Amino acid sequence: MWSSAIAVAGTLLGSATTYVLQQRAARTARDEARADDLRARQIAALADLVSALADHRRAMWVREDLALSGAGAAAYATARATSHETRSAITVPLLTVTLLVPALAESAQDAAQATYTLRNAPDAGALADLREKALGAVDRLVTDASAALAA
Repeated sequence: MWSSAIAVAGTLLGSATTYVLQQRAARTARDEARADDLRARQIAALADLVSALADHRRAMWVREDLALSGAGAAAYATARATSHETRSAITVPLLTVTLLVPALAESAQDAAQATYTLRNAPDAGALADLREKALGAVDRLVTDASAALAA
């Protein structure tokens, strides 16, 4: 009789142990999948932001170059409309990066602000300097992002 009771208890303990181990393995797999998904979303948001900043930087360069060179009103108006579209396209990726990777919020904001600063450059030399500063700010964002996401 005792041997039967011990056998039943052993079977129950074995089943309970197996269940606990399976639940732990499933939880670990879910946690890893969530972490992988978050990392993919963070990288996508950063890529979208860097791309939007590049588009706006290029649009602002064209716009300000046209203004400095005294181009026609129609060409400037077209460039201005394009720059408004590209600036607007920065909003969602900037917000997404800020929410998904709070450690990069300051770097992302600095990169956006450096890009916005191309507006109303007093001359071609200043425009080129502002462009270089904007490129540097984006480079710092990418460097900060690689450090933040390396973990």
